[in-house]
This record gives sequence, C-alpha cells and structure tokens, in this order.
Amino acid sequence: MMRNQGDHVVAEVQECQREISMQLYLHLSLVPAVLIVGVLSFLQKRDHSLAIDRRLPFLGGRFGIVVPLDSIGSLSNRWSYGFAFGAVSSSVLLLFSENYIIFPVPSWARAIVYLIGALEVGLVFFPFFACLSTPFRRTGAVMGILYSLSWIMVTVWDTFTCPDGKILGKYQKLIIQWPCILSLIFLLGRFIYILVKAARIYLHGGQEDPAELIEQHQVQHVKRLLRKTPAHSKRRSWLRSQVYEWDPYFKFPNRIIGTVVISLIGLYTMTLVDYSLSNVTFDQIDRWKNTLKQLVTSCNETEALGAMIPQLEEFIDVARKTWLSTTIFASLNSVAYCFHVLACYRKHLKRLWKGQKGFLPERFHNPCSAVSVASIARYSGWQIAFTLWGYLMVHFVHFLFALVFVYVLVLPVVHGQALSMLSRLGILALTICLVIVLVILQIALVQIFFLQDKMSPTDKQKPLALNNRKAFHCFNYFFFFYNVVMGVTNCILRLLFSIVVGTWLVSRIDRSIMQRGYESMDAGYSTWIGMIFADHYHSNPVMVCFSQLLVSNSLEKHTPSVYSTFSNVPSVNCRARRRWMLFYTLMRNPTLILLRKHHLSSSSTLHTSSSLSRHLDPVVQARVMAFKTLNHRAQSQAPPQIITTPAKDP
Repeated sequence: MMRNQGDHVVAEVQECQREISMQLYLHLSLVPAVLIVGVLSFLQKRDHSLAIDRRLPFLGGRFGIVVPLDSIGSLSNRWSYGFAFGAVSSSVLLLFSENYIIFPVPSWARAIVYLIGALEVGLVFFPFFACLSTPFRRTGAVMGILYSLSWIMVTVWDTFTCPDGKILGKYQKLIIQWPCILSLIFLLGRFIYILVKAARIYLHGGQEDPAELIEQHQVQHVKRLLRKTPAHSKRRSWLRSQVYEWDPYFKFPNRIIGTVVISLIGLYTMTLVDYSLSNVTFDQIDRWKNTLKQLVTSCNETEALGAMIPQLEEFIDVARKTWLSTTIFASLNSVAYCFHVLACYRKHLKRLWKGQKGFLPERFHNPCSAVSVASIARYSGWQIAFTLWGYLMVHFVHFLFALVFVYVLVLPVVHGQALSMLSRLGILALTICLVIVLVILQIALVQIFFLQDKMSPTDKQKPLALNNRKAFHCFNYFFFFYNVVMGVTNCILRLLFSIVVGTWLVSRIDRSIMQRGYESMDAGYSTWIGMIFADHYHSNPVMVCFSQLLVSNSLEKHTPSVYSTFSNVPSVNCRARRRWMLFYTLMRNPTLILLRKHHLSSSSTLHTSSSLSRHLDPVVQARVMAFKTLNHRAQSQAPPQIITTPAKDP
C-alpha cells in the first residue's frame, strides 16, 4: 500500500515535470513580438519626412509608428480588442504577485521592477492589438494567426499537462486559465475572418470601405437631436426607468470595454483565490484550536481556558460559514459595480454633450488639458486595481455585518434565548423610536406654531418666516440641553456611516468618497473627470459630424466631377449665395449681429448710448444696430443731390 502511494507521488511529480514555465515563455515571446512589430512598422509609412529619410533615401519613409489601438475615437473591433485584453488578463494579474520578481531587489526599487514588468507584458501582447488595427489586413492577419496559435498551444499544454495547484487543488490551472484560452481562441477566429475577407477583396479586385471620421450610430444620434420631440412619449418599463435603458445610438469605446473585461476576469480569479485561501486559513485555525484544546485537557489548572474552548469553536465555525457566504454577495456587488460604471459613463458623457456640468464640483468644470489626456492613460489601470482591491474591502465589510447579524439574531435563537433577545431588541427599538419621535416632534412644533401662514393656498409649504418669536426663543432654550446629548450620538453615527459608505464605494471612481471641497484629494475621481472630459472633446457626435461634413465638402471641391465640363446649367454667383446664406443665418440668430467684425470695430459710433444699450435685450440691440447700419450704408451710397437755383427776372 505504501509502495503504491509512493509510486503515485513519483508519477505525479514526473508528470508535473512536463510543465512549461509561463513566465519563461513570457520572456521568450519578446523575440517574435519585436519581429512582428518591426514588420508592421516597416510596412507603415510616416506622414512626415525626417532627417533620416535624406540620409537613407531607400527607406522611402518607412518604419512608421505602429498604433495598437485608438483608445479615444475608434469604435471598430471593440469586442475583438476586449478579448485581446482578456488574453492579457492572466499576465496582468501576475504583476500583482510577488512571483514576478525573479531576483531580489531593494524595497525602493520595486516600483522600477514593476514598471519594467508592465512594459514587458505590454510589448509581448502588443502584436495582438497591432495585428487587429493595422491597415495591412492580410499581413496582420497571417502574423496574428501564427502568434495566436503559438500562445494557444503553449497555454493549453501547460494547463492540461499539470492542471493541479497548491491553492485550488485539482484542475486549478483549468479553472483559472479558461477565460484566457477562450479569449485566444476568439482572437484566432477573428484573424482567420480578417484574412478570408481580405483575400476575397483582393481576388475580386474590390476595395475596402474608406475610413471616415464619423460612425453610423453618431449620425443617427445627430438625426435624433434634429427631430421634434413627440408630445406623448411611450411609457417606459420599470427595468428601463430604474435599472438600465439601452441606447442604440451610443457605443462604448475600446478602452472602456477592455477595462470591464479585465475587471470581470480579475474578479473571477480573485474570488477563486479568496475562496481557496479562506479554506486554507480556517483549516490552519482549526489545527491551532485543536492544539490549544489538547493543551487544556493535559493541564488541570486551566479551567478559564477550558470554558473558552466551546466559544472559540463556535466563533471559528460561524466565521468560516459567514466568510464563505459573503464571498458570493461581495462578488455580485463588485460585478454590479462594473456594469454600473458603464451606465455612469454614458450618463455623464451625455450630460456633457448637452452642456450640463452641474453634476460636477465647480472646480472641475474646466480641468487642465494635460491632466485630462493623462487620465485616459491612467483610467484603465486604476479602474482594474480599484475594482480588485474594492472587492476585498467590500467583502470584509459584508463579513463584519454578517457576524453582527449572526451573533445578535441567529445564535440567541439557536441557544434557546429568543425571548431575552427579543426583549433586548425591543428596548433598543423603543429607544431609537423615541429619539426619532422627539426629532419629528421638534419639526412638527415648528411647523404648527413657529411659522407664518401660507401666502397663497397653492403653496406647498409655509414660508421661511418666524411667528411667535418669544415662544420660539423659549422652545430653543429648553431643547438646547437635549440636543447636546443628541449631537454626541449623531456625531458617532456620522463617523460610522462615513467609514461604511466610503469603504463600500471605494471601487467606484465615478463618485468621490471625499467631502465637498476636498474632491481634489481623491485621485481616482479626478482621473474619472479628466477622462470623461477628454472623451467629450474628442468624440462629441455633433462635433464629429460637423468635422465630417467639412472634410466631405473639401474633398468634393478638390475632386470635380468628370461631367462638370458638359453641364449647360449656368453657375450661380457664389458671392450672392454666400450673402443670402449669411442673411438667412443672421435673421434666424440676431444675436450673431453683435459679434460681426464691423459692428465690433464701429460700436462706439453706431449704438445709441452706452447706458441705453446696457439695458436692452441682446436681440433688440442687434436689430437696432443692423437697422442703423443699413441706414448708414443707404446714406453713404445715395446719389449726390443736385440743387438748382431759379433764375431771377431781369
């Protein structure tokens, strides 16, 4: 029997010796990654010539910058980029562990090591993003297929050859790595689709769709703004009004989708590790408890410790079950936060599109441009880290509340002390109710006796005007001493609520956990505001639509039609058409008259008086100035008057 067990252990060790070190493969993948990036850079031509092009003219402007993904304006291949981020997730989570530091370094140099590690991970997985975004579709697809296949084979081999682990036990690697494998398989299918599509276009002699500034959903959004709002809108369901309302004319950028994908995969991995480590921890505590129990039984003079053993056993059992049950609620809470951040992103961005900034603190209405652009680079990493650490903090808060609930309500019932528990809860509830009743009584007395009557029967409440001032001063004096005691209790409750709510919302960087006036100390919230402002300025549908119209008109002017020379239609006077459009615009927007150049330069001679124009409505003032300008031009352009003098009679 012992020999069979030994053979099994030896076989298991020999089987695990076929394991591939993913860290070593990550370092070795730098070579093909650099080669792929070099090939794509060679194919990419630079927009502007440099000094090296004159020294080496045979380059022909090649070796341009390879862009992995457009994190601001591009909305194509969003889910492909999301699965590419999913393939990166396992290596990103590896940066959080101590195993990534392969050689000992001083504590002050760890930040530099983590920076180098992040750059290495980014370079290794750079080909996935570059092959998706490159304009050379066939070359990028072929290299993407080969690179994806290599990673799939190595990951699958490492997962199925030695699936066991120290934390999750049997099939640990399969449980952890299946999201990464699924993402790699999706990328492989996507590259195959790109290659087939590019080959069909090449064989049939077609051309790919030209890249445009505006997306179709942005066009539909602008059209919806130009439509008249219906008088009677459809009644929305409870799910759409309270939970989430889908908008077909809004799409989340690649950066947001990739952040959510990595956050969800990281939460999945963190939950598994949390569950396994908690089992290991509680098993170790059980062993310590058994050792203490044996020590108590061996010594006869430890009666005090002997009485504590049953309580310790009960606490360990309750803590184990409570921690495992709250794992589920903490995970669901963090997942809900991930999707709630998406809803907040869309809501805040739409408010900025409408010009509404009232939901932001006043100091953040005009953020620094450099801070906003840097926030785009910081947001994804910070959101992922906040989500993972927030899960642990929320889990601990849930655990504390669950322990209090069990010891206050559940255990007294189990031990047959339900009546004493109900009596204590009744006394506590009565005390709280009395406090609330006294607070409400103060408000009711003020409402009835110390406020003046309504000025109009249609008013919702009485005006903020005192009545019975002498009685109010006596009322204020006697309640002063009671409110001192109430203030101490409310101060403690305020501190407790701030700690609980701040810990609960630590993973939500769309909402500041600092008090008003101190929001700038919340770096996560500052990053969120800078990011949404950068997206607002770069992806506003109205602005993008206007830019697309300008580009389209410019191209039409520079590329005349072939049949334009055979057109017999006389050309319209361009100046007359421009002046007619100017007249129509000024008639519909009279306030623009005040901003015209000749009005600004001659405002001192054309307007009536400064005191009068200051009080006039801008529209009226604009019309008066326009009328005076027309009269001034009519007088200046009138023909000279000929004065005749009648001849005198001799």
